[in-house]
Amino acid sequence: MTIQLPHNSAGCSVTTPRICYEIFVRSFCDSNDDGIGDLNGITSRLDYLQDLGIEAIWLTPIQPSSTYHKYDVMDYYGIDPEYGTQDDFRRLLSGVHARGMKLYMDLVINHTSVQHPWFEQARMGANDPYRNFYWWMTPAMIDALGVKKREETADAHVIFPWHDNPGDPEKYYAMFWKGMPDLNYESEALREEIYKIVRYWLTEVGVDGFRLDAARHIYPPWLREKNIDFWEEFGQVVKAAKSDAHTVGEVWAKAKEVAPYFKGLKANFHFDLSFAIQRIIRTGKDQGLVKKEQGIIEKLREDYSIFGTHNPDFVDATMLTNHDQNRIGSVAGASINKMKLAATMLLTLPGQPYIYYGEEIGMLGVKPDQHIREPFLWTDRPDDPGRTRWIEPLYSRSGVVRSAEAQLADADSLLNHYKRLIALRKKYPALSQIRRPNLAPVAGQDKKIIAYVRTHPTEPILVIHNISGRTRRVDLGEAAAAFTKILFQTNVEKTLSLQKLMVPAYGSLVLGK
Repeated sequence: MTIQLPHNSAGCSVTTPRICYEIFVRSFCDSNDDGIGDLNGITSRLDYLQDLGIEAIWLTPIQPSSTYHKYDVMDYYGIDPEYGTQDDFRRLLSGVHARGMKLYMDLVINHTSVQHPWFEQARMGANDPYRNFYWWMTPAMIDALGVKKREETADAHVIFPWHDNPGDPEKYYAMFWKGMPDLNYESEALREEIYKIVRYWLTEVGVDGFRLDAARHIYPPWLREKNIDFWEEFGQVVKAAKSDAHTVGEVWAKAKEVAPYFKGLKANFHFDLSFAIQRIIRTGKDQGLVKKEQGIIEKLREDYSIFGTHNPDFVDATMLTNHDQNRIGSVAGASINKMKLAATMLLTLPGQPYIYYGEEIGMLGVKPDQHIREPFLWTDRPDDPGRTRWIEPLYSRSGVVRSAEAQLADADSLLNHYKRLIALRKKYPALSQIRRPNLAPVAGQDKKIIAYVRTHPTEPILVIHNISGRTRRVDLGEAAAAFTKILFQTNVEKTLSLQKLMVPAYGSLVLGK
């Protein structure tokens, strides 16, 4: 394959954390030997995260809840006793800040638990002051509006979202599950309560931002056009409370639907990129979901153009998988080389990458959800200190997945691969650029090679991936003569010359000038 290189473009300084890490709190680290991950456990592992190169941590919900995942909040100001206390949280936050890192909370404001005091009051009757905090309709009203049934979406599978409240002529709307009724943002009183919560965590406690759960569902389908206005208002509240606070939205949708959310939220997760990388790893093919001839680089550049129409300084939050998706290790068929390729793609493409806990050690997992959230493996010891025991793992078990301790001692391990990549990304401005993505395609004929340039005025970087299971020869040609420095390589066999490279199966090469 002969490739032709693009011209350089201007860079942009990094103003947000470059490497983020998602922690499913229940599974990460147990400090008190009750089998459940907790805040003190995370505090005890901050040095591990700092050594990995993490700059920001996203915690899944930590507030009081009736479920193991805690996305049904019962008290927005509290800490679930299973996870610790307010003092424990403040100690964690202090440790995060002492290491120069940021901490983002999962803020679940699309819905509450049925056990939240607001809903317990609301279900008492139509005249209760909290009734308007939620959506209520009679069956006749539901039929008249034509909303008895909703279209299933990638993030919500319930199609009959109206639920009975015994003895009540009205039903309540709960899109995800009857135990999580949706909040009604037509209520000004509710909005002010939510904004008080935002101000409390940002100013009184001192968190650095929020991951916003179910952002595209904040209004129900029949009022969906109001979503964007709400998030713009929300963004102003956050900015007024803490000007540098970060917000990242879960908008599980195509680029055209995601784009307007950048008007109110600083970042949004790029689910299409996640699925594109997964598809490449699974099939060895670089092609789009809709436009079969469109490769990942072309699709990304198209998405960036769409995002930029609403906010030129958008932050593209990228990931391989998260707590709602089959783990990348299982998508890769437990192949360490494929996992390395996925990591190299994520960490050499533009955006603000999020690593889902355990991806760096190759944890495995396939739905149902509990089994994509299994305990982290700290050591191979039978009494592994810190390992949680709230669930018996089916996939990520000792003997199947190597522990963090074992991998740290192995220079060729997946964990050390992540560490090298993260250090590389942080070292070179072309790779660490987040805003105004600097990505240019590289022309070529070999469909099993993905190549691109991270442009920069003085230090552009050329990235080459072999997505196939066979060694490929890559002829860089005269146009690449300036790229003579190997910055990073995975599984690259004997190099004939920098102009004619043999890149093995699932290998990657990063070149600088």
